[in-house]
Amino acid sequence: MKAIARLMEETGIGVSELVAATGLDKKLVRAVVSGNYTASPAQRQRLAAALGVPAEEIVWDHAVPVHHLRGNGPQCGRST
Repeated sequence: MKAIARLMEETGIGVSELVAATGLDKKLVRAVVSGNYTASPAQRQRLAAALGVPAEEIVWDHAVPVHHLRGNGPQCGRST
């Protein structure tokens, strides 16, 4: 399994070509490639087809850690 950015490097496909091949929004494709957004199953299928690989061979995880925030936090004297 490989990250989508790595597959793009290997196939020589850039963001613009991926956008044209999938019909997805450029901001969305950039976010998926950079690891800031996890694509939906339908988006995954479109991206994988454009790269010529099955969707199961692509790593779709976030590269950027997601922090879950709730409540006021410890700065207000109570735990969350």
